[in-house]
Amino acid sequence: MDRESPRLRLSILGVVVVSLIGTLFARLWYLQVMAAPEYQVEAQANRVRTIAEEAPRGRILDAKGRVIVDNRTSLVVTVNPHDLQAVPDSAALKRRLAETLTRFGVPTKVSTIERRLGDKQYNPLQPVPVAIDVPEELFLYLSERADEFPSVGVRRESVRAYPYGETAAHLLGYVGRISAKELADKQGTPESPKPNDKPYQPDSNIGKNGVERSYEDDLRGRPGIKTVEVDAQNRVVRTIDEQPPVPGHDIQLTVDLDVQRFAEQALRDKLDSIRGGRTRDGRLRAAPAGAVVVLDPNNGDVVAMASVPTYNPEEFVNGISQTRYDQLTGGAVSENPFINRAIQGQYAPGSTFKPITAYAALSHGLIDRTTTYNDRGSYDAGDRVFGSPSAAGPVNVARSLTVSSDVFYYWLGHRFYRERDVYGELAMQDAAYAFGLGQPTGIPLVDERAGNIPTPEWKRKIWESLPPEEQAIGDPTWYPGDNINMSIGQGDVLVTPLQLANVYAALANGGTIYQPNVVARVLRSPNDPVDPGGVVRVIEPVVEHQVPLPPEIRDPIIQGLRGVTADPKGTAYAPFRGFDQAAFPVASKTGTAEVKGKADSSWFAAFAPVDAPRYSMVAILEESGFGAEAAAPVVRGLLELVSGQRLTDPSEISGGSE
Repeated sequence: MDRESPRLRLSILGVVVVSLIGTLFARLWYLQVMAAPEYQVEAQANRVRTIAEEAPRGRILDAKGRVIVDNRTSLVVTVNPHDLQAVPDSAALKRRLAETLTRFGVPTKVSTIERRLGDKQYNPLQPVPVAIDVPEELFLYLSERADEFPSVGVRRESVRAYPYGETAAHLLGYVGRISAKELADKQGTPESPKPNDKPYQPDSNIGKNGVERSYEDDLRGRPGIKTVEVDAQNRVVRTIDEQPPVPGHDIQLTVDLDVQRFAEQALRDKLDSIRGGRTRDGRLRAAPAGAVVVLDPNNGDVVAMASVPTYNPEEFVNGISQTRYDQLTGGAVSENPFINRAIQGQYAPGSTFKPITAYAALSHGLIDRTTTYNDRGSYDAGDRVFGSPSAAGPVNVARSLTVSSDVFYYWLGHRFYRERDVYGELAMQDAAYAFGLGQPTGIPLVDERAGNIPTPEWKRKIWESLPPEEQAIGDPTWYPGDNINMSIGQGDVLVTPLQLANVYAALANGGTIYQPNVVARVLRSPNDPVDPGGVVRVIEPVVEHQVPLPPEIRDPIIQGLRGVTADPKGTAYAPFRGFDQAAFPVASKTGTAEVKGKADSSWFAAFAPVDAPRYSMVAILEESGFGAEAAAPVVRGLLELVSGQRLTDPSEISGGSE
């Protein structure tokens, strides 16, 4: 046994050694043969990087081809928050970066870098821009010293440029960093990807509002893809493959830049000039905001769309800080510059609604053009007397529009209520719907509001939605007074300025309701190698429907609207004194809408020239008083501009009677 033990131990050791060698060879065989393709891919991935380069967005042009939104190159310094966590002394790095930026003419504090890194608008897994528009010298300095500034990057970005500053900001919109939701909408999820020939990265930009958002698929270019080899320090060794970015398509608007700029300036100047004054009834003119819309009644094209207050889209280039965003949006609603009041502002239209009531009465046979009612300055509805600023005397429908007789329309509204068994319960509402009120116009801009045309059912549902304590002091019943208030555009009637401009466009063109449009054509980039500047597609007018407007209905309405500025008794005769109506006849209506506890909203709606209309215009100035005093002068200025007449100094324009 003693002699056999060493032999046995050697035998066992031999078996172990052979087993180990076998295992080793098996492992080597597995790695070299079975797992080689997988590890080859991983090794390739470790030394090969794919870099996506955002393509320049398409430009935005006005109707005459002038560039309103362009692109420029910005040199950006970034810090990757994820990589920064691995830096042993990140505080020293941030301090050194701030000193370097400052030395190259970009004054920067450490607190500024930290605030940027903590800004919630940025994805913490993506590089965060800490300095934009840096000089070329700094760009090269940091590029050559990547090892001294770990987690710091530099890149060239194509960003938006706005040669006309704030002009048309609401209509154009702005671009910003894509959100997780937007990325999922465009790309799908890893489990359910969506094909996209213009793929987005988590740090891509996307249109957030206005035309930038509505035409995102056209404006966005195809990103470039560069495949590079990197060394162990992640430095680029060579470029393996490169597909250059393809710019997006240009968008040509229907907007005339000259009219747009004039509309914005005239609106801003008028609000500034009356703010702080008093209306005729002694109320403070806060005049905080307003809007102007100009349409082409022949096709629904938007010629101008102004909203005040506004903002500068330049502030969104490379990302607006949360602090600045809060500053802009933190005040009262009337001060919020991001509300496009042309499509989102909902206002009682006041007397600008009277042509709708007149249409309802004429089209239902409630009256004809000769029917007369004696306006004595008030209307007795039985249980309530409705007042009026003045007594117009005997008026027919045309005269009622010229002098804006409230009493005539009180009478019509009351008759529609009393005779609803004959004309239906919704005679006025149906007329409003026919002209496109109470529903979005369909303009290709996001967040358009529908306004409101109240009905007995709407009133009941509103009441039913209230909590019991509010139901106890409310009333779901539709009364004659509801009809009477509605007849003059008060009560719960709400319209947007765009809707009202479309109503007057339909009156101008004989009853065609167009879907308002802001884009005329989509064009190829001027750098397109095959068809530079070629037309991709033309946006054709969209007819929604036709409102029956035979002469016996349209003529008395147009006659009344022409008298508003041409007849010495017309409510806007004074503010249009001196305007050459023989050369450019105007049909229009003033509106003064009551707002509880505030000065009235000032409205003016018009189209011209009457016999061959080219423009439909609406202006509203919040808390500004009579329509003839505040809104009419703004529209007069626009009409002078488009008709080529001498521009009258606004201080020389008198107020009217409503």
